[in-house]
Amino acid sequence: MTSVAVITVVHGRHDHLRLQDDSLALSTRRPDDRVLVAMDDPEVLAWTTTTPPEPLTVSVPRHPDGLPLAAARNAGATAAIDAGAEVLVFLDVDCLVSPGLVEDYADAVTSEPDTLWCGPVTYLPPPPQGGYRVTDLGAWDSPHPARPAPAPGERLAGGDPDLFWSLSFALHRDAWRWIGGFHEGYAGYGGEDTDFAQCAAAAGVGIGWTGGARAFHQHHPVQRPPVGHLDDILRNGRLFRRRWGRWPMTGWLEQFEERGLVERVGDDWVRV
Repeated sequence: MTSVAVITVVHGRHDHLRLQDDSLALSTRRPDDRVLVAMDDPEVLAWTTTTPPEPLTVSVPRHPDGLPLAAARNAGATAAIDAGAEVLVFLDVDCLVSPGLVEDYADAVTSEPDTLWCGPVTYLPPPPQGGYRVTDLGAWDSPHPARPAPAPGERLAGGDPDLFWSLSFALHRDAWRWIGGFHEGYAGYGGEDTDFAQCAAAAGVGIGWTGGARAFHQHHPVQRPPVGHLDDILRNGRLFRRRWGRWPMTGWLEQFEERGLVERVGDDWVRV
């Protein structure tokens, strides 16, 4: 049977990680390996789960420009592949999984290993009293309208790379190698996932959406637009522009402009 690894990058939100583990324990197919990558988070190195497999833990230090999410995902993939994994499933630490997510991703990747697969994600409301019940996640199912959301059992091919969603995705280890992993020049908030999808397209790896791999993003406070990450977005956006000839995250940049925080100068965005 194809070996599957689930990879999660962690910095804080250990309560969210614990619930993620609880939801994975209900999977119709358990992962063969569980990889946790600690970004400047030593508590994760001693993390244990209540159900197998016991996690492999990897530590990545903080980057001077912020959390090294791209480098952390690369480290997680390396650990998983070294352990023998053929299917790499990446989950954001805030994501809970439906019982069929691991099995559906494994089937999709095995059937079409030259595709980068994403599953629908529901953004959960604030947890009710007593918290989310991982046994009742299906009742919350309402995928985000900004991304394709095929029904369970359905798959869509030919996805737009700009809609790639790093919250929940899976691919074959060969496709990972063809793409070359995440560009580690990105640090802090934004850009690295869109860059990864562009690298996939350049390598001939298509984007697909599989309806059985449903995930549920736990609620946490967010800033819209993410003013606290403005410098990260400008820095990472310039790197993306140098690599691909255009700016990513234009929606955030336009909202910053409306607030008088940035302005367009030629082909650049700069702080006001």
